[in-house]
Amino acid sequence: MQEAFFAGAAFAAGAAAQAAGGAWAQCGGQNWVSPTTCVSGYTCVFVNQWYSQCQPGAAGPTTTLATSTRPASSSTAAPSPSTAPGKFKWFGTNQAGGEFGEKTYPGVWGTHFIFPDNQAIQTLIGQGYNTFRVGFAMERLAQNGITGSFDAGYLRNFSASINFITNAGAYAVLDPHNYGRYFGDIITNTNDFKTFWTNLAKQFVNNPRVIFDTNNEYHTMSQDLVLQLNQAAIDGIRAAGATSQYIWVEGNSWTGAWTWNTTNTNLVALTDPQNKMIYQMHQYLDADGSGTSPNCVSAQIGLQRVVGATQWLRANGKLGVLGEFAGGPNNVCKEAVKGLLDHLKANSDVWQGALWWAGGPWWGDYMFSFEPPSGTGYTNYNSILRAYI
Repeated sequence: MQEAFFAGAAFAAGAAAQAAGGAWAQCGGQNWVSPTTCVSGYTCVFVNQWYSQCQPGAAGPTTTLATSTRPASSSTAAPSPSTAPGKFKWFGTNQAGGEFGEKTYPGVWGTHFIFPDNQAIQTLIGQGYNTFRVGFAMERLAQNGITGSFDAGYLRNFSASINFITNAGAYAVLDPHNYGRYFGDIITNTNDFKTFWTNLAKQFVNNPRVIFDTNNEYHTMSQDLVLQLNQAAIDGIRAAGATSQYIWVEGNSWTGAWTWNTTNTNLVALTDPQNKMIYQMHQYLDADGSGTSPNCVSAQIGLQRVVGATQWLRANGKLGVLGEFAGGPNNVCKEAVKGLLDHLKANSDVWQGALWWAGGPWWGDYMFSFEPPSGTGYTNYNSILRAYI
C-alpha cells in the first residue's frame, strides 16, 4: 500500500458531457444519460449493466454495444490462461508487519516489526485462500549494503513464515516493501539490485510455491529505471537457479492499475526466459486512489479503474495479478469491490488473481484489517471474498 499518491484522473459521469467520449471514457451503462458515442478510433464496448467504455476499435463515432463482458479483442493473441476460465490461480491476502517500523533499522522483532501469525494464516487457508504476500524490509535483511550478506536472525524469522505458508500448500509472495528505495534512496545500480535478488532467490530456490515480487510500488522514478530494475531482478532470480517460480513485476506510479496503460507501457519489453512473469498492479477505490479513506467514489469505481489495464494485458499478450485492493466497511465499497472482482474473474484469461490489503497481527482497528477473527476488513468482506475462491 502506498504512503502517498499523485492524483490521477478518475472516471466521472460529468466528464462524458461532450459530443463524443474520449479514449477510455464511459459511454454507457444503466441510468447513463450522457452521449454514447466515442471519438474516432474508439468504440463503445459493453462491460456490464452499469458501465460501457470507449476502447480502441472500429474507426468513427459509434454507439455499438458488444455483448461480451470482456474488452474488445486485439490483433495480438492473448496468452493461454494458466487456470480454468473464470477461476483465479492466486487469491488471498497481503500479510504486513515485517516492513513495519520504517526508518527504525534494524529494529527489534516484536517491538518494531512482526511477521504473520501462523494461526491466522491457517484459518484463511482452511477457508480456501491460497496466496499470501509477505512484506519485509530490504534494510533489515541486507543491513550492511544491498549486495551484502543477510542478517541471520531476520532471515530465519522471515523464512519460517514463508515455509509455514508453503508447507501448508499455499503460495508465499516475497515482497520487499521498499518502493524502489534502499535506506530512503532510489535504487539506481541495477547490477547491485540483480545481486540482491540472486542472493535472496538462492534461499528459496527449491521451493516451487514461492513467488518473487521485484519491489513494492515503484514511484516518482525514471520510467526507464523501473524497466531496468525489474529486468535486473528477473535476471538475478533466474541466475540463482530459481527457474520454477513465478516472478511478479511492478510498475511506476505506485503500480496503479488505473494509470497502467498510460504510465507503464514500456514494461511490455520485460523478458523472462522461463516465461513465468506476471504484471502486478494495485488498485484502491477512494477519490485519489491512495487507499487512505474508507469511502469509495461510487459502486462502479472498482470495475472502472481496472478495465483499461485489462485491455492492455490482452492487447500485449500479458498476464496480470491485482496484488493489492481493498474497500471500506460500507455498502458502496462492498458493491465496488464485487464489481472489481466480477470483472477480474470474467477476464481470468489475463487476470490470474487478486490479494486483499491486508492481514497481519498488528493492525488493530485498521479499516482494511483482514486478520481473523475480528479485523474490520475480515468481518465485512470475508463472506464476499470467499465467493471468488
